[in-house]
Amino acid sequence: MSREDIIRKLTSRKFWLAVASFVALVAVACGATEEAATQITALIMAGATVVGYILGEGLVDAARIGGEQYDFVDGDTEEDDL
Repeated sequence: MSREDIIRKLTSRKFWLAVASFVALVAVACGATEEAATQITALIMAGATVVGYILGEGLVDAARIGGEQYDFVDGDTEEDDL
């Protein structure tokens, strides 16, 4: 798995939703209340938001330093279009 694949996974909302759902369901299966499972899910999603923001800003900063403009819609750099 390449570095880009890992970054894509860590910034994916679907990935974090799957993680949060799994952890919440395991917590309920182990005897936690639904309120506790909701709080666990909220904490995981809040952490995912922070991780996504930090990685996204890091990619933007790296592209700016490298002199390339990264197109987040299709993943191409402006130099690819020349």
